[in-house]
Amino acid sequence: MEPTFHKMTPDGYKDIEQEIADLRQKRPSLIKRLAAAAALGDRSENAEYSSSKRDLGQLNGRLHYLEKQLKYANVVKPADNDILDIGKYVTVEFMDDHEQETYQLVGEHEANLDQNKVSFTSPIGKALNNHKENDIVTVTAPNGSYQVKIIKLNK
Repeated sequence: MEPTFHKMTPDGYKDIEQEIADLRQKRPSLIKRLAAAAALGDRSENAEYSSSKRDLGQLNGRLHYLEKQLKYANVVKPADNDILDIGKYVTVEFMDDHEQETYQLVGEHEANLDQNKVSFTSPIGKALNNHKENDIVTVTAPNGSYQVKIIKLNK
């Protein structure tokens, strides 16, 4: 079976690298905590041991997940053109209420609405992808359809 590569921005790749570095730095202290809890004796009724083991397992699982993300990453740099693609910023106007919002189109695993990062596979990302300034596109979302106009593109 052919591996699937996930598109992401260079910044998204760096963020994952930083999280891996942070987790690896934290790991030795969790191992020490687990060893200290194990030294207390009976592990069957040792809450500190169970908690430490769970925390180390979660950290190891997250590390494994993030390392796989990097292994199968397809880092995409924005093309130097006037077409919206992953990595670029877009200012849109919602046609129903004329409110404007600026988003960055990013890979699936980088999406974060609090930071105005939308995935290129999300309903709005799919609708906007490969369009130009002044295009009006229809976004088909689970709760219905709406239209947005692309006001401005930035790299």
